[in-house]
Amino acid sequence: MAFAGFAVSVVAGLLHADTANANDHAATFAEYARSGIWTAVHLGQFAGMTLLISGLLVLLVVLKAPDGAMAWTARFGAVAAVVALALYAALQAVDGVALKHAVDAWAAAAEPEKTARFATAEGIRWLEWGMRSYQSFVLGAALLLTGTVVVGARRVARLIGYLMALSGLAYLAQGWIIGAEGFSPANTIPTLAGIVLILVWTLWLLASAWFGGGANRGLRIRA
Repeated sequence: MAFAGFAVSVVAGLLHADTANANDHAATFAEYARSGIWTAVHLGQFAGMTLLISGLLVLLVVLKAPDGAMAWTARFGAVAAVVALALYAALQAVDGVALKHAVDAWAAAAEPEKTARFATAEGIRWLEWGMRSYQSFVLGAALLLTGTVVVGARRVARLIGYLMALSGLAYLAQGWIIGAEGFSPANTIPTLAGIVLILVWTLWLLASAWFGGGANRGLRIRA
């Protein structure tokens, strides 16, 4: 599920209209207004995130973290994952539905109304920044906590847990940058790092679950 979620998110992201500078609102709003698949793309992104987080939740269950601090780490990781999904649903409602209607109204408005319509769309855009910032923070925390459980449980390669934790740090960095600067070029490196790290650990986890031996076969059966 984790790898499938990553794959669906990447495919949906490739269909996202993003040739203009994301912080140039006039240019991006015009591009979004021309997109006929905007809402469908964001629904696809939500489906991908749902699969990814479902994979994290299943992993936390089948790893059976030892009692004590590790068990509480798994519980907090599960809570963070669920909260991250809820925030992502709200984010996609804002970005995929509300912003689309706002930019369509701006593009179709008569000249005297355009300033007010643009201000409305820009306000929704800033709300999107805030929601994406906090969703990135919480998703980053979920990945860090889940990675810690993977390392502590020792049911699969510990390096998978370290890579998950690093992808969590990348999301924490994204959350800070988006909150402070919006979709600025400064976010390029954390975003690419997060994508590459998630690709590596989801593929490794998939291979470990399906083709590993010993304890990993047990993980595959229960998953």
